[in-house]
Amino acid sequence: MEELVIRDADVVDGSGEPSYRADVVIDGGRIVSIVKEAAAAGCQRPEARRELDAEGLVLSPGFIDMHAHSDLALLRDPDHSAKAAQGVTLEVLGQDGLSYAPVDDRTLAEVRRTITGWNGHGDDIDFDWRSVGEYLDRLDRGIAVNAAYLIPQGTVRMLAVGWQDREATPRELDRMRQLVAEGMEQGAVGMSSGLTYTPGMYAKDAELTELCRVVASYGGYYCPHHRSYGAGALEAYAEMVDLTREAGCSLHLAHATMNFGVNKGRAPELLRLLDDALASGADITLDTYPYTPGCTTLAAMLPSWANEGGPEAVLKRLADDDTAERIRHHMEAVGSDGCHGVPIEWDTIEISGVSEPGLAGFVGRSVRESADLRGESPWATARHLLLRDRLGSTILQHVGHEENVRMIMRHPVHTGGSDGILQGTKPHPRAYGTFPRYLGHYVRELGVLSLEECVAHLTSRPAARLRLPDRGLVREGYRADLVLFDPRTVAAGATYENPRTLPTGIPHVLVDGRFVIEDGRRTDVLAGRAVRRSPVRRNATRG
Repeated sequence: MEELVIRDADVVDGSGEPSYRADVVIDGGRIVSIVKEAAAAGCQRPEARRELDAEGLVLSPGFIDMHAHSDLALLRDPDHSAKAAQGVTLEVLGQDGLSYAPVDDRTLAEVRRTITGWNGHGDDIDFDWRSVGEYLDRLDRGIAVNAAYLIPQGTVRMLAVGWQDREATPRELDRMRQLVAEGMEQGAVGMSSGLTYTPGMYAKDAELTELCRVVASYGGYYCPHHRSYGAGALEAYAEMVDLTREAGCSLHLAHATMNFGVNKGRAPELLRLLDDALASGADITLDTYPYTPGCTTLAAMLPSWANEGGPEAVLKRLADDDTAERIRHHMEAVGSDGCHGVPIEWDTIEISGVSEPGLAGFVGRSVRESADLRGESPWATARHLLLRDRLGSTILQHVGHEENVRMIMRHPVHTGGSDGILQGTKPHPRAYGTFPRYLGHYVRELGVLSLEECVAHLTSRPAARLRLPDRGLVREGYRADLVLFDPRTVAAGATYENPRTLPTGIPHVLVDGRFVIEDGRRTDVLAGRAVRRSPVRRNATRG
């Protein structure tokens, strides 16, 4: 007899088609049968060792977070309710060109310092891996939800070239190609970049194209945080479209927003650009989060020249009064590339987390508010934080536009990504609220998307991008990564004031057919594993 039957569920199967009522039977981690309208038809109903009454609940595939920063959180926090309670059953890690594999000892230490604000320093983690495959093996020991991995181009460049703002030598480029090939062979699904973060941003398009050719030869995709989301946003999107067309590589645009005052109301221009590329045969998808503010580190706002050489070099520049004044001028008057070419507005920069406990009083206030309290300029306050917190402070950047958010999420190639940073006292609520916010606020309350269409954005479309043949749909033979939610009550609990509040209306979540959330509570099940791309190589396509 099978393990579980979910009885009388309203199945929204991830295809975008209308829902139907059914009994769904699960065994061995997979969906073994779906009996539609069983009760109404008066037919023999399936039986199992356990029965779950799903009357009034929607059963859908588990949600796929296409942009997650849980690289260490999955190892540090077995509970991981931040994502599991949202119905997330798979996260894509290795984002924005910076993560923890492949590395050597020196590079690992530098990466840990560089993205402390994203993931913590990791003093509580045993970094017993160096390669992509070894990191995935570490995940396979048991995690709350499944995880796929993108090779971080910035880390690869750090390993092969260092922190210098220069072109790679032919030998260094060969080394980077080798590292990317090895990562793909070991199971990565593609490659990410952070092209407003050092050292990845120092790569010219020709270098990125060569690495994308390698990714394409393994059937992977390129996921860039491109060179500007501000003054040069449209040009930056077009650059990525052209680059991947030349490389013959699939493209997935990370957190595809149109932010800052210069881009208010310009989402239609972005979507026309993408539609033209799609019409010409390009393979493009994108992800967004359903909020207007962004989130990153305070150090990310610095101009790229100030970041050259790595964290210790940055701190030395900040400590020097003359150099610090040059940095201030670039940020406040010119518009640094770290702030997307837009002069920084300190009242939009809210400190969301610090590494040094003595700086906790800055959290929840904008830099300008703290500066006023301290009786000094905003730059003086920002400089103080950067130095005292050793670049570890995280921020919310309140620069988005609601009309752009709604228009982009309607696009047919859109998928959901939280970009959720779990560090800090007051992290962005998207880390805990992205997926229920889509279902509650944008589906039920605003009607921006139908329920069936929204679920497709969060399940089958990302599964297709990841080329997962047995996930993302409620189908016989598919993995039993499933979520049950109440469409009348599902909502994000997380707010800007209380960002770690769990959602409501999601009573059950299954990973590999096992309950990780049951009756609204986290179980002790660690059913998640690394999801590896098939290692079959094919010939690269040239544009």
